[in-house]
Amino acid sequence: MTLRPLHDRVIVKTGTKEEKTSSGILLPDTIDKEKPEQGTVIALGPGRRLDDGSLTTMSVKIGDTVLFKKYSPDEIKLDGQDYLVLSETDILAVIE
Repeated sequence: MTLRPLHDRVIVKTGTKEEKTSSGILLPDTIDKEKPEQGTVIALGPGRRLDDGSLTTMSVKIGDTVLFKKYSPDEIKLDGQDYLVLSETDILAVIE
C-alpha cells in the first residue's frame, strides 16, 4: 500500500536513533518519547490551490531532510511503519 498526499500535505518518515550513554549503555527508545522534529520527505501532494484556481508549487522535494513544528504532524501507521503527515506550512527549514 502506498500513500499519496493531497493538496499541500507532505509525508515524512522519521529515523529512529539509538541513544547511548558516555559509558556505553544503550538507552531504550521509551526513555525519551518526545515527538520528532525532523525527518525525510517521502511523498508530496500537488500543492495548494489558490483563490484564482492556480496551483502553488511545493518548496520541498522527495528526499529532503526537513525541520518542522513539534506538535503539528498527524501520526499514522501503515504496514508496520510510522509516518507523519503535515502541511507544507508547518515545515520550518530544509537541512542541507
